[in-house]
Amino acid sequence: MLQKFKSVSTELTQSLLQTFNNNKRQLLKPRKTKDQYLVGLDIGTEYVKALIAKTSNQNPGTLEIIGVGRCHQGLTDMQAGAIADIAAVVENCDKALSEAEAQAGVSARTVIIGIAGELVKGTTNSVRVSRKDPTLAIDSNEMEKIIKLVQDRSEARAKQQLTWELGGKNVDVRLVNSALVGIEIDGYPINNPIGFQGRDVVIELYTAFAPLIHIGALEKTAQELDLDLLAVAAEPFAVSRAVIGNDASGSLSAILMDVGGGTTDIAVINDGGVQGTKMFGIGGRAYTRGIEKELGITFDQAEQLKIKLSGNEIPTQKRPLIEAALEKTADTWVSGIELALSEFDKLDHLPHRMFLCGGGSSLDLLIDKLEQSDWYKELPFTRKPSVHHIRPEQVVGIVDQTGIVNDHTFITAMGLLRVGLDTAEFSGLSSENIKDKLDKMLSV
Repeated sequence: MLQKFKSVSTELTQSLLQTFNNNKRQLLKPRKTKDQYLVGLDIGTEYVKALIAKTSNQNPGTLEIIGVGRCHQGLTDMQAGAIADIAAVVENCDKALSEAEAQAGVSARTVIIGIAGELVKGTTNSVRVSRKDPTLAIDSNEMEKIIKLVQDRSEARAKQQLTWELGGKNVDVRLVNSALVGIEIDGYPINNPIGFQGRDVVIELYTAFAPLIHIGALEKTAQELDLDLLAVAAEPFAVSRAVIGNDASGSLSAILMDVGGGTTDIAVINDGGVQGTKMFGIGGRAYTRGIEKELGITFDQAEQLKIKLSGNEIPTQKRPLIEAALEKTADTWVSGIELALSEFDKLDHLPHRMFLCGGGSSLDLLIDKLEQSDWYKELPFTRKPSVHHIRPEQVVGIVDQTGIVNDHTFITAMGLLRVGLDTAEFSGLSSENIKDKLDKMLSV
C-alpha cells in the first residue's frame, strides 16, 4: 500500500511540475509584432540545444537568433541518436527551452525537431518519365504527379532496405524531407520545368525516411512540451540546408559531417544539391567508452579526461595512454566514413572539401586523423580532401544576436531553423496558387 502511494505521489508531482512549466512558458507571450518566431530543437545524444529565432517583414528570408538554451542528457535518455526515454527527454527539452525563452523574452510555440540514427535513410533517386504528348507545356499538376511518383518509389526502397537490415522485420516509415537535386528534359538541365515542352523528363529527388516509431516519439515530445510541430528534419539534411541556403543555382560541392554524441551523420552535396545522407552509430560517447574501458575508470571520469585532452589540460606523461585509447575508436570511426562514402557510387568523384560540426568533432584527434592518414586513397577523390569545421557565420540567412552561438556545436540547431524557415514560407503560400508552391518546392 505504501509503495502504491509513493508511485501515485511521484506521478502527481511530475504532473504538477509539467503543468507549472507549461504555464510558466505561457506567461511569456509572443510580442504583438509582424515578427515570426521559430524554435530549432536539436535533441542530441549528449545535449539538447534550443534556439529561438525571429524573422521580420523588413528583412525577409533572414532569421535572428534571440534565445539560446542547452541541457545535458542522461546516459540512458537516448540510444544511437533516437529517443529511448520520452519522459526524461521532455524534461531536458523543457530546461533548454526555458533557458532560451528567458533570454529571448518570448515563448515561441512553433518548433522544428531534428531526427538522427542509423535507421534514418536519405538517398537521391532518379526517375525517367516519358510524356505521351511532348508538344504540351508541362504544368504544376504534372510535376506534382512526377514528384509524388519519385517519393513513392523512394519510400518502397527505404522500407526494403530497413527490412533487410532488421532481419526481415517490416517497419513503417514516413517521409521527413524531400529536396530537388536536378531536372532534365530531353537531356537538357532545367531549373524550373514549368512551361517547357519535351518527351523525356528525368528528375532527381533527395528523400529522407525515418521509422514511424522514432517520429512518433518526437511528436509525443512536442505534444508534452505544448509546442506546435512544424517539421521533423533529418539532421544531415538540416546541416546541408544551413550551408546551401537560398541559392538555387549554387554550385557548392562538399562533404558535411555532423559528429554527435551517439552518431556520425554524413551528407554529400554535389553542385548545390543533396546527393544523399548516411549515418552510423559512432559518436563522441564511443570515444569516452574507449577511455573508460582501457583505463578502468567510470564514464564520467573518462568524459572529463577526454574534455581536458581537447583543452590541452592533461599532463604530458598521461597523454599517451589516453590517446592510445582514443586511437582505437578513431580507426573504427574512419572505417565507418570510408564505408559510408563508398556507397555514393553514382558520383564520378567525391567533393574534396569536408566540413565538420557537432560536439563530437571538438576532439582534435578526429581532424588530425582525417588530415594525416591516407584513408581517402581507395575512394574516388581527385585529390586529398581538406578538413575544416563549419563556422556559424557560414550558415546562410541566420544571424546570431546573442553572442552565444559562436562555434561548430550549434550548426545542426541552426540548420533546423533553416528548414523551419523553408517550411514556414512554403506553408504560408496560398492554397489556390499551386504554381507558386511548386516553384518554392523546386527552389529548395
